[in-house]
Amino acid sequence: MKKFIIFPLLMLLSICTLAQNADKYNKAMKKNLQALDTAFKSTASLLVVANNFERIGDAEKEQWLPYYYAAFAQVNIGFMEQDKSKVDAIADKATSLLDKADALSSSNSEISCIRSMIASCHMMVDPMSRYMQYGKESSEALEKAKTQDPSNPRPYFLIGQSLKYTPEQFGGGCGTSLPQIENALARYESFKPASDLAPTWGKELAESIAADCKK
Repeated sequence: MKKFIIFPLLMLLSICTLAQNADKYNKAMKKNLQALDTAFKSTASLLVVANNFERIGDAEKEQWLPYYYAAFAQVNIGFMEQDKSKVDAIADKATSLLDKADALSSSNSEISCIRSMIASCHMMVDPMSRYMQYGKESSEALEKAKTQDPSNPRPYFLIGQSLKYTPEQFGGGCGTSLPQIENALARYESFKPASDLAPTWGKELAESIAADCKK
């Protein structure tokens, strides 16, 4: 009889422990997502958030989102870094974080979007000499992202954003950017994140680009 009593108790304890761990994870993620929203004021602020997300990923081991957000913060550090000699190492760190996310969630449209951003980050070190390699990698990653999740607005946003800041003589400018941005905005309206921790970024920037192009 004691064995039959102990087993349900052990099951209950196990369930309670899992629930507590999930609650701890959710609270840590939400806290750092709030911090991420205001971290773009400096590379130092973004690095703190990137490191926090990496620690959450290392502790959880089976969650892809912490590594995804760590890579997202890291690649944005690369875009903000003024010393071009440091950018490749920053982008490489973002790649190592994203590879961990990819190992936990393969064929993921959101991860492919960050893969594209990392390639663009490498390219911006020396656009003239690196465009053939990294421009191609960036475009291929976005095409993959669109295939992996046709409803995801972020591939279209990233394409439109890139075109906005590409000179017109190279096929950029508002004429080519705006249709992509409007496509992204339409998808933002209908897109439903998989959870309250899932990526939602890009809409405000897309709206800003659209408004600028319509002036």
